[in-house]
Amino acid sequence: MSSELIINSTQSGCRIALLKDKSLVEFHHEKEENAFTVGDIYLGSVKKLVPGLNAAFIDIGYEKDAFLHYLDLGPQIRSLTKFTRLAQTNRNATPQLSKLKNLPDIDKLGKISQVLSKNQQILTQVVKEPISTKGPRLSCELSIAGRYIVLVPFSNAVSISKRITDRPERKRLTRLLSSIKPENFGIIIRTVAQGKNVTELDKDLRNLVEKWDQGVKSLSRAVPRDKIIGEMGRASSLLRDLLNESFDSIVIDDQKVLQEIKSYVQSFAPEKQKIIKSFQGKAKLFEQYGIEKQLKSLFGQSVNIPGGGYLIIQHTEAMHVIDVNSGNKSNVGENQESTALKVNTLATKEVARQLKLRDMGGIIVVDFIDMKKSDNKRTVFNKMKEEMKSDRSRSTILPLSKFGLMQITRQRVRPELNIATQEKCPTCDGTGSILPSILVSDQIESKLEYLLNKQNEKKVTIALHPYLHAYFTSGVISPRIRWFLKYLKWVKLEKDSSLGMTDYKFLNGLEEEIALNPN
Repeated sequence: MSSELIINSTQSGCRIALLKDKSLVEFHHEKEENAFTVGDIYLGSVKKLVPGLNAAFIDIGYEKDAFLHYLDLGPQIRSLTKFTRLAQTNRNATPQLSKLKNLPDIDKLGKISQVLSKNQQILTQVVKEPISTKGPRLSCELSIAGRYIVLVPFSNAVSISKRITDRPERKRLTRLLSSIKPENFGIIIRTVAQGKNVTELDKDLRNLVEKWDQGVKSLSRAVPRDKIIGEMGRASSLLRDLLNESFDSIVIDDQKVLQEIKSYVQSFAPEKQKIIKSFQGKAKLFEQYGIEKQLKSLFGQSVNIPGGGYLIIQHTEAMHVIDVNSGNKSNVGENQESTALKVNTLATKEVARQLKLRDMGGIIVVDFIDMKKSDNKRTVFNKMKEEMKSDRSRSTILPLSKFGLMQITRQRVRPELNIATQEKCPTCDGTGSILPSILVSDQIESKLEYLLNKQNEKKVTIALHPYLHAYFTSGVISPRIRWFLKYLKWVKLEKDSSLGMTDYKFLNGLEEEIALNPN
């Protein structure tokens, strides 16, 4: 499976699309004004203690104070506080964490007022970006992510990804990292570390320790609200987590971002520099790669399932709801049960894709088509778990209930991504909205195929706006000629200026309108 990373620079930031076999699987819009990214470490100031919540509100510079719960302080919060004070007061010598004598762990059932006090300065890390009306969520269990490992200050534990299942390899990596890690630094070994030699792992570890030391050095002149250690840009972090042998190309249309990516790739995978390309095409980058069209078709309320059926996706304050429908094309099974199983199985792939694309988090309820057999329900459940394995966000999936509902919880660390998929109607001066015009030709051809092949209509007439009529009839090999060669039936096209620019109607041989599912 080939992978491509497409990075488009805009006035408000940059848009990042990850394609697998030309299909969009991840999309990120990194806005310049979004200064509070997951992984950033700030010097915060305690503004308010709330004993009832056993939590504190911390000022890190956001318009609303960030939330820090007692359970997110970490057992070594006293050692962190002590070290922060040392770093702030010793302007001539930077304290070394490896030489620090750790203080006893705090009580797991303790109170926030026993540990923090108002106006106290504290090092905190963003674990959730601001969502809706809430400020960022913080933790004092600091960590710095690298290519192969995650560095955890104020810990001595070495843990390893559960996805590395080979027992000898787990022992090798654990033994290796335990022998080279500095004192008072814990290590989390990432999945991509599997098979890597000591040189690569040691280089990654040294880079992370150096990043920590630079942050500590800046503490001596830092004031509350200052960012001490910043997470890298979204594009670089994607490469850090995903770059492997399957990547074919990284295409960028901005020279500044291009140099940043080249510099980052050079630091850990210099052999991959040749796949980084500067886009010089005349068309816009996302248009050239068909990403704009995919965005319009994938972020609407209704999303088609390849092979038939469609999803209806709606959002509430408390959860996301996804309804699976069979549509016109999917009634091809031997019976209702087999049709439901086929559509539900296909839907699991698109549901998993939508969760990653939109970065939907929290509670998700999927209403699958009802199935009677428990084996079929188990098949859909197992298929859903399989499709979610590639998701980098943690999730929990429950089996289908007797009502055909599947409950999913997915890690939520940033706001859900929403893209407007409706366009202003040019025929009503912006007073209404229509489906995206870029998809109209695909919709017409899809419904025409259904009418001619599945419904076996003998004569079909399409009434449409003159602009659409011109599109389908222009050229030596026009779309209408291609339809004739494909279906061996002539489709009559009628101009109807009373219709909107993207509206159309299908008529049968008796000039009666054919009712079709709008999706």
